[in-house]
Amino acid sequence: MKKLYALLVGIALTFSACSDNKNSAKTITVGATPVPHAEILEFVKPLLAKEGYTLNIQVFNDYVIPNIAVFQGEIDANFFQHTPYLEQFNKDKNTDLVKTVSVHLEPIGIYSTKLKSVYELSDGAKISIPNDPTNLNRALEVLQSASIIKLNNEKELKTKLDIVENARNVEIEELEAAQLPRTISDYELSVINTNFAIAANLNPLKDALFLEGKESPYANIVVVKKGNENKEAIKALDKVLNSEDVRRFIREKYQGAILEAF
Repeated sequence: MKKLYALLVGIALTFSACSDNKNSAKTITVGATPVPHAEILEFVKPLLAKEGYTLNIQVFNDYVIPNIAVFQGEIDANFFQHTPYLEQFNKDKNTDLVKTVSVHLEPIGIYSTKLKSVYELSDGAKISIPNDPTNLNRALEVLQSASIIKLNNEKELKTKLDIVENARNVEIEELEAAQLPRTISDYELSVINTNFAIAANLNPLKDALFLEGKESPYANIVVVKKGNENKEAIKALDKVLNSEDVRRFIREKYQGAILEAF
C-alpha cells in the first residue's frame, strides 16, 4: 500500500507540474509605465485572451528596471520606450534587447505653471529637462524648435555642451523624467514626456506651450530579449497591440495627445 500511495503521489505531482507549466506558458508578463502604456495593455487583455493568453502587467515608474527585467528573463517584454533610448541602453548596459513593433507616439512637450507662452521666458530662466541621454537630446531639440536655444546638430545625441546659442541665458537643469511634473513649479519651463504629463493630469493638447512635431522618430515600442521576438506569445502580443481595436482606442481615449504609430 505504501508503494502504491507513493506512486499515486508521484503521478499527481507530475500532473500538477505539467499543468503549472502549461498555465505558465500561456501567461505573458509585460512591464510598462502607468500612462498610457499600462492603460493600453489593460485594454488589450480581452483581445489577448481570445488568442489564448493571459496578460500580466507589471507597472514601473522607471526607465531602467523594466529593461533589466526583460534581459534577465524576469518578464517577457516591456512597453515604455522608443528606439533611440533602447539603442543607447543596449550600448551602455551591454544588453541585447530588440524591438518587435511600434505602438504609439507621445509627443514631448514644454509645460509651465508660470508662463502662458514660451515667448514670455525671462532672461536667465531655469528650465528642467529629462536626464537620460535620448530624452535629454529630444528635449534640447524641442527647445531649439521653440527658438529658445540653438544647437550644433552634428552629433546624434546632443548634450548641453552642444548649445551654440543661448540668447536668453537660460539655465537648463537635468532631472529624472518622473520628477519633472512634481517639480514643474520650481522652473519657468519644464520639458516633460507625455506619459508623465498625463499621469500628472497635464493635457498635452491644452496645457503644453509647445509640442514636438508628428515627424518625431520617437515612437514607443514593444521590447524583448533577442531570440524571443518570434515566440508565439510575443507574436500574439504584437498582433493585438497593432490591431484596429487599439488604433480606435488610442484615438478615442487620448484625442490626439497620443498618436498611433502603426
